[in-house]
Amino acid sequence: MRNKNLKSAKRAKRDEFYTQLRDIENELRHYKSHFRNKVVYCNCDDPKVSNFFHYFSYNFEELGLKKLITTCYKNRNVDIFSLHKEPERAAYIEYTGDKNDNRRPDAEEIEVKYLKGNGDFRSRECIELLKTADIIVTNPPFSKFREYMAQLIKYDKEFLIVGQQNAITYKEVFPLIKENKVWLGMGSLKEFAIPSYYPLTSKSYRVEEDGTRIIKANGVKWFTNLSHSRRNEELILTKKYTPDEFPHYDNYDAIEVSKVKDIPKNWGGVYGCSYYFPRQV
Repeated sequence: MRNKNLKSAKRAKRDEFYTQLRDIENELRHYKSHFRNKVVYCNCDDPKVSNFFHYFSYNFEELGLKKLITTCYKNRNVDIFSLHKEPERAAYIEYTGDKNDNRRPDAEEIEVKYLKGNGDFRSRECIELLKTADIIVTNPPFSKFREYMAQLIKYDKEFLIVGQQNAITYKEVFPLIKENKVWLGMGSLKEFAIPSYYPLTSKSYRVEEDGTRIIKANGVKWFTNLSHSRRNEELILTKKYTPDEFPHYDNYDAIEVSKVKDIPKNWGGVYGCSYYFPRQV
């Protein structure tokens, strides 16, 4: 299976799966109205390799952002644009937009500051930065998804983050979906870049011309609490209830509906149905 690499990495606590720029662009185009005059925080991102940093810094003016902040863990190379000489030291950067009208982030426009701790999203320093932000956008560690989601909810943040589809079933996450506090984004993610030292447990990968290793993955989604056009899309129902087609459960007063499109329009009771994932765009 294509997600075998993700599962193995999760067990081994190897969480460096870099989101592809095209996936970020495809998803973020649905949320542009949310970002005007907002502070965006990417708190699981090495800006040297992060496509989230790339996207927001190069689209800063178009989105009308107020500020972009990124933090990265201390064992990553944060020596972006050769701005400092201690790559093993945890740091964060702030970007407040283009100053020389060339419409791109230059080294002199990016402020690098050091952290006292290791840059973990759970650290006190990173939480203080989180409090200053309006919207959190990143690909958090899959192995820490429960903790990460809980933190966003605790501090009442808007967010758009990447996670495995089966996170929906987590006891910490499903109630949030049920309570209308979290929902799926518009698209899916099929590929990630990984470090060269990661072991691969399947052949579902390729190496690009620059040496970047790309793995394929199934069941990776966007999780968000930002509204989008498909969020309140009306579901058109055409089926009618019949006892033969929609049998009752033996142990619960509800009927079985195998697909969302088959929900009977004239049934007013409880029914069981597979979760609906928006089609990939």
